[in-house]
Amino acid sequence: MAKDKPKPAAKPKPAAKPKPAAKPKEKLVDKTSRPIVIDGTNHIAGRLSSNVAKLLLQGNRVTVINSEKIMISGKKRNIVGEYNQFLKISSILHPKHGPFHPRKPDTILSRMIRGMLPRDKPSGKEALRKLRVYIGVPKDVKGLGKIQFEKAQIRKSSALYTSVGELGRNVGWN
Repeated sequence: MAKDKPKPAAKPKPAAKPKPAAKPKEKLVDKTSRPIVIDGTNHIAGRLSSNVAKLLLQGNRVTVINSEKIMISGKKRNIVGEYNQFLKISSILHPKHGPFHPRKPDTILSRMIRGMLPRDKPSGKEALRKLRVYIGVPKDVKGLGKIQFEKAQIRKSSALYTSVGELGRNVGWN
């Protein structure tokens, strides 16, 4: 018969460390009360979209106005040509089945922002619900303070950029 080995004595577990007190929230502002209104005039589309996406993921309601005055860097011919190539993508069976391509400046910008959000996750879906994009300035937003992102503004002459409104008019809006 095999000899049974004596089992070593179990080590006592160290006492659990007490959890630190919860950190007080820095901002006690209700993020759903008033939207952050962003004037899109003379902003570069991609930089503006990434800043808006960050604000949305932080839980803020964001409204972008003057979406037709947002700029895309590059020559008009190149931008419109690339967008027309994008518009040719459709269903083989029937174009009515999609994909659907935006032509209005507000929907073009909201699709750009949607591409920067994790829209398959609940946080991305919630963030996208809090976004509003308008052509021009609606009446209910006129009284609110408007902000602009300094780093997203155009730095060169506006002749070197194409506005989203101009792109929309060239691809079938209005």
